Amino acid sequence: MTRTALTGEEVLTAAARLVRAHGPGALTMRRLATELGTAVTSIYWHVGNRESLLDALVARTVQEMGAIRPVGATPHARIVSVARALRTALRERPHLIAMVHERGLTERMFWPAQQALVHEAHAAGLRGELAAEAVRAVQFQVVGYVLTERNRERSPQQRPSEGELWDAPGAGDDPALARALAAPADTERLFQVSLDALVGSLLAPGDDVVKAP
Repeated sequence: MTRTALTGEEVLTAAARLVRAHGPGALTMRRLATELGTAVTSIYWHVGNRESLLDALVARTVQEMGAIRPVGATPHARIVSVARALRTALRERPHLIAMVHERGLTERMFWPAQQALVHEAHAAGLRGELAAEAVRAVQFQVVGYVLTERNRERSPQQRPSEGELWDAPGAGDDPALARALAAPADTERLFQVSLDALVGSLLAPGDDVVKAP
């Protein structure tokens, strides 16, 4: 049965769900109408043509990325919380982020997170170039880490694998290290460890470091 009541927000939500799951190529007006149980003409009435819909999705993504808010008792903990939230947001919507980038809005998208990081850098006693360096170091760490994760996830099967290389005889004179590197990487822990080390090195001396669980 065709729906009669529909809102523009419902259309955007369904379109975003399709793009996040299958990429922008999967987003057609006919498929979207089927997903919503409505007529194609209803989709056009609410959001215009497909290009207008994509523009609206980009604007919505930029707005969502601006909703990141720091939490924690110290500047260190709050900076880490922003970085963790930013990583999660980027990983949840890679296709939408790519669309934002293609439209030249990447810097606009990251600006709210940068502002939050600036506030915490100031709270930690950093000013001027040192504060700017800290903000960019954290941002580049998050983005670079996400890109590395996605590259590893999408790469073809490796022969030999990292585990096979480190499990081989003569891999090194540190058996515990070889066993650890032969095991699958714990990306969550690795992100936290690298982030804590980076933030701790950037902040002004005397800040109480409180690590997120």
